[in-house]
Amino acid sequence: MFKRLQTDTFNWIMIIGVILLVIEIIFFFGGTIFPAIFTCLFAYIGWKNFHRLWGKIVFWIFIISGVFFVLNLMAVRFIIVAALILFIMDYSRSKKEGKFVAPILPGEEKKGEYIKVEPLFDHRLFEDQKTPDSAYGWRDVNIHGGFGDRIIDLSNTVLPNDTAVISIRHFIGNIEIYVPYEVEVSVHHSSVFGRAHIFGHSHWKLMNKSLHYQTEHYDSAYPRVKIITSLFSGDIEVKRI
Repeated sequence: MFKRLQTDTFNWIMIIGVILLVIEIIFFFGGTIFPAIFTCLFAYIGWKNFHRLWGKIVFWIFIISGVFFVLNLMAVRFIIVAALILFIMDYSRSKKEGKFVAPILPGEEKKGEYIKVEPLFDHRLFEDQKTPDSAYGWRDVNIHGGFGDRIIDLSNTVLPNDTAVISIRHFIGNIEIYVPYEVEVSVHHSSVFGRAHIFGHSHWKLMNKSLHYQTEHYDSAYPRVKIITSLFSGDIEVKRI
């Protein structure tokens, strides 16, 4: 169903959902939004200490509570109802329309074939992520996440003789990136709350600020890596290894 969902339809659903969220904040004093955020924070604390008994208890209690709080939001209920309506409409339409499959004639060659490349990281809401400790093949990183730490060690891979890209958009957590000495680097980092340690340059209080550092020969030498990170709350560390 979602593969055939038009972008305009999806955008309208999201716009209406945002309007309902704003109405709930203004006229209902936030409704269950603030309790939902509160439970998410405690669920994150429980996840970080999941190896302990109290961490497991805290995690599951606040996850279950958070689900109930989220489901009580008007915007979420609207999106669920909209999804059910779209599912029914799509199912009804699929019963009336047949699927057309283009035949491949004998001897016909496929032109412009593409290879699907598995990403190095998936999008994760509650989980730490890091590159393998052993050698791995490099793929550009473009991810967003909710809670947890992200660790990328470039010393265990071979970067292409071009520009490698690391793009991370994260809510709460820390980012650590280790870069070999022979690699040129450009770092663009923005943060609402947090600290930054980039090649020995420390910023202890980042309050809604952006930083940009790059090595002297970044514009003319290869291999090089472009790092673009965005954090709501957390620390970033980029250092040589």
